[in-house]
Amino acid sequence: MHSKNSKNRVVVTGIGVVAPNGVGIQAFTEAIQKGKSGIGFFPELKELHFSCQIGGMPIISEELKRKYFTELQLKNFNSSGILYGVIAGMDAWKDAGLEINNENPDYDSGTIFGVGTLGVDKYRESIHLIDAGKTRRLGSTSVQQTMSSGVSAYLCGMLGLGNIVTSNSSACTTGTEAIALAYERIKTGKAKRMLAGSTSDGGPYVWAGFDAMRILPHSYNENPTNASQPLSANASGFVPGCGAGALVLESLESAEARGATIYAEIIGSAINSGGQRNGGSMTAPNPFAVQRCITDALNDAGITGNEIDAINGHLTATTKDAEEVQNWAKALGREGSDFPLINSLKGMTGHCLSASGSIEAVASVLQLHKQFLFPNINCETIHPNILKVIDAECIPRKLKNGAFNTIAKASFGFGDVNACLIFKKNNMTEKEIYSKLESIIKEYLPEDVSIEQIKPESNLTKELNINSSHLVDIILDLEDTFSLTLTNEDMEQLHTVEDAVRIIKLKLDF
Repeated sequence: MHSKNSKNRVVVTGIGVVAPNGVGIQAFTEAIQKGKSGIGFFPELKELHFSCQIGGMPIISEELKRKYFTELQLKNFNSSGILYGVIAGMDAWKDAGLEINNENPDYDSGTIFGVGTLGVDKYRESIHLIDAGKTRRLGSTSVQQTMSSGVSAYLCGMLGLGNIVTSNSSACTTGTEAIALAYERIKTGKAKRMLAGSTSDGGPYVWAGFDAMRILPHSYNENPTNASQPLSANASGFVPGCGAGALVLESLESAEARGATIYAEIIGSAINSGGQRNGGSMTAPNPFAVQRCITDALNDAGITGNEIDAINGHLTATTKDAEEVQNWAKALGREGSDFPLINSLKGMTGHCLSASGSIEAVASVLQLHKQFLFPNINCETIHPNILKVIDAECIPRKLKNGAFNTIAKASFGFGDVNACLIFKKNNMTEKEIYSKLESIIKEYLPEDVSIEQIKPESNLTKELNINSSHLVDIILDLEDTFSLTLTNEDMEQLHTVEDAVRIIKLKLDF
């Protein structure tokens, strides 16, 4: 472990997601690239006389549950937040290629996994039993399913985590805040790896309060996929959602030592509060605090506002969207056509409350890693107050491919709390490229060829004796590992190890 005064670089090496429009990274990536909505109608909400009878909720089959929980764990289990969090967290850990020690705790690894309300359905079930005088029928797991730290406790036991294990809670800022706190822990040398994320229960007993506040749309019960309209002139309130997102954060040194895939680097973060002053309240942000949170994150990253290529905003499809854009413009010192590209995931997922920041952080990392920006859906007519600040071209309404180096992601929550992260594309060195390439090639070497024979000038088919079918496998692995697409022309030029390094460097825009 490094000393607490060291400043480690922190990278993302694993991601997992349980979102209304996609469970698992592959399904989620395809959904956000296509602009697929996960918002649907819930008959139960109609029966309960909700004004807003729609929401975003992940679909989890019984078969999928049993891939993560034992039959004993599922006995009397009724906590969707823990379910979502465990799936996202375990997927992220597996995606990072990390092992689970079943004998001893891993004191270098911990988790900060945030919650809003947790185990609400279990609470309801328990209250009915208690009121009926049937306390003994609560079972032995009602406490762990309803305690605020339930999700981090479950993940701790499943992964054997020995570093800090806790759950933060800061309303809709929770997920972004959890990642920022985990980033700081690794940055200061107190951990090598952290599973960071957040989760949120869903359903009527979570969403009822917001419906009572009349801040949810009530005119789209028969057309749910069009209901959530961030940045739009027709926005009429946020659609409630739920789910979980998770990221494995790791020191760059640890990630490189084990040859891990690096999705992105976190280069800066900030957390603050507006103190419910200067226009801030329990439900509205202090604009000066929002702007300060963004500039503090930039300062922590050591960059200026001009270096931000894209923003993944909080942008909930309420009247506050225009104010948020104005705050970004002031904090970055950019407006009009000079403003970065900006998008909101909530058009597809709804507002996943305490899980929103972590799910959206996963989307931000995917955008950097695969070099695209997902579209803002349901935004045919941009709000006129937004167009007073930035140009319409800054709000992509179709999938946009391009070269993006830095993305800012922020969340702003009830209680006037704010958090901002700065993600940077992972730019590998030539040595790192060669190391990953060597790892791929050695998997396909014939038995009579040793790894020591892999040299820059080595011909793949002649000197290393790799057959044509395995050469195809190598090409596929290259595309997957480096997130690029090789053309027929590239493949015709691929003869030696050195050729492969050169082509990869060109594709990665060195």
